[in-house]
Amino acid sequence: TLFLLALRAKNEHKQADELEAIMQGRGSGLHPAVCLAIRVNTFLSCSQYHKMYRTVKAVTGRQIFQPLHALRTAEKALLPGYHPFEWKPPLKNVSTNTEVGIIDGLSGLPVSIDDYPVDTIAKRFRYDAALVCALKDMEEEILEGMKAKNLDEYLNGPFTVVVKESCDGMGDVSEKHGSGPAVPEKAVRFSFTVMNIAIAHGNEIKRIFEEVKPNSELCCKPLCLMLADESNHETLTAILNPLIAKREAMKNSELLL
Repeated sequence: TLFLLALRAKNEHKQADELEAIMQGRGSGLHPAVCLAIRVNTFLSCSQYHKMYRTVKAVTGRQIFQPLHALRTAEKALLPGYHPFEWKPPLKNVSTNTEVGIIDGLSGLPVSIDDYPVDTIAKRFRYDAALVCALKDMEEEILEGMKAKNLDEYLNGPFTVVVKESCDGMGDVSEKHGSGPAVPEKAVRFSFTVMNIAIAHGNEIKRIFEEVKPNSELCCKPLCLMLADESNHETLTAILNPLIAKREAMKNSELLL
């Protein structure tokens, strides 16, 4: 009941409907991606989710929620993959090598005795690589949007993409990182959502995609995850500076896919 209330409060009605149907004996179990979204929406740590999963299974005798390893597999499927792309003109002060995976969030930070000490763990993706992956995943929706506006599929743009960035505190994660080095016990996630896509056609600008649930966790694309307190602005600024610089550079170039 608490999960249902939390999901309804966040307007995640589809997830709430699926959970309610299973609680009423309809359906076999929640999809791992839905379980992942529920865990994120209700701010459960991995160990808290695991305890809840075992309790529900023991009390009901049914596997309503999926085990943690299934959630981790679903999470990997949501991470950016690799697609070739280029910028015209090339981005300033950015490597032209686009085959980049997960980057150490502290790489490239200047080291000086006058700088604020950044003592944490952070991982990030290249902003443009994550954006390309998101657009590739939306290819069918973009084509459907073009058909709905009576546009030819072979039109090659230019397209205008509007994104919304989010920086969210994820609460206490002290149980997530095991017995590694001493790090802050809170986490912060920086992500983006593709809000809308438009194309110039003649003298008109036609919108061919618009996100109908911009606040849903399922459409948020992760860019950076760091173990830090969201109120620690110095650490957040130091780690997010490369992402902000990349975003500003992207505004002055065209992305070619």
